[in-house]
Amino acid sequence: MAEFTEKIPQHRHCEVCGKAFIGEGKFCSDYCKDTAGDDVKKKLRKYLILEIVLVGVVVVALWFGWK
Repeated sequence: MAEFTEKIPQHRHCEVCGKAFIGEGKFCSDYCKDTAGDDVKKKLRKYLILEIVLVGVVVVALWFGWK
């Protein structure tokens, strides 16, 4: 039974779509490379908005706590 197993060639998986590919780098295509940058920008924007909201909540809580 072991003689019928097929060998899988060395490959990588794209960080965006998960597709297996042979070659160098982290992405299977230019489209995935461009999309990865957009995803990082969106996550960073959401994180910055969350930080601003949290600072605002703390400031308001401290303001009402002092009175």
